[in-house]
Amino acid sequence: MKNQLINCTAFIVLALLWLGFGAALVFNPALLDTVWQLFRGWPLVGQAAVTLLTLPVVIGLWVWHTAWPFWLRLILVVGLACVTLYTFFPKKLPDQTKASPVTTEPAA
Repeated sequence: MKNQLINCTAFIVLALLWLGFGAALVFNPALLDTVWQLFRGWPLVGQAAVTLLTLPVVIGLWVWHTAWPFWLRLILVVGLACVTLYTFFPKKLPDQTKASPVTTEPAA
């Protein structure tokens, strides 16, 4: 149950971050520049902590601020968002309380 709660929380946080990224990209692309510059201005310890907790989104911001062609950056960011959300989507965990059936074969 505890693992399921962690999975759901991680999925919700990352989904909200990606939704915010997408909304900023569509409605106010300059906001992504501001967020990136603010992030880069933090102390290295703060950057490391946030990067550790939100690695896919930070990589998405980094990709967006490269000099690569627009279409390539868009494909990479959208792909990264889809892979992240698919990976963190909460799945039903097998019930650990039931004993698995064990068959013992006599030694021949």
